[in-house]
Amino acid sequence: MEHPLSQFKYCPKCGSSHFEIHNGKSKQCADCGFVYYFNPSSATVALILNKQNELLVCRRAKEPAKGTLDLPGGFIDMAETGEEGVIREVKEETGMVVEQADYLFSLPNIYIYSGFPVHTLDMFFRCTVADTQHFKAMDDAADAFFLPLKDIRTEDFGLGSIRKGLEIFLKKPNDCNISE
Repeated sequence: MEHPLSQFKYCPKCGSSHFEIHNGKSKQCADCGFVYYFNPSSATVALILNKQNELLVCRRAKEPAKGTLDLPGGFIDMAETGEEGVIREVKEETGMVVEQADYLFSLPNIYIYSGFPVHTLDMFFRCTVADTQHFKAMDDAADAFFLPLKDIRTEDFGLGSIRKGLEIFLKKPNDCNISE
């Protein structure tokens, strides 16, 4: 298997081309000694239920997996907590205001961005929103709608961690708060 940092050819500190494999998760510069560790990026996923026991789903507007189903969420910004990130992403993608975000679990993922594999740690949050009646697809979402839990088919979701996360969630959805 190719080293996860094989696409990085130059030391990010001094620019040397003598940037070599140090171990399974890092590279080291032979010239300046800098060691770069390859760690995952943080991302969020929102699980939002309405009173009818339906889950808010989105349709992806962009690659990867354009046109497939997804859940609201995305990358966490610098100096942002997981809770702040999921609140911001839900607002950006649906216009909904999250009143409470409760961490449930996390899953590793590889997200292909511009042809480049980005290793992520996707954090799943149970989100309670102020209003489940007024929302619209925005930003990375081409569509947004509530889907009855009984009608969810995980194979309709384009990203692996979302499919796996939904499988976990659907085994015990009653552990989630129902939104107002």
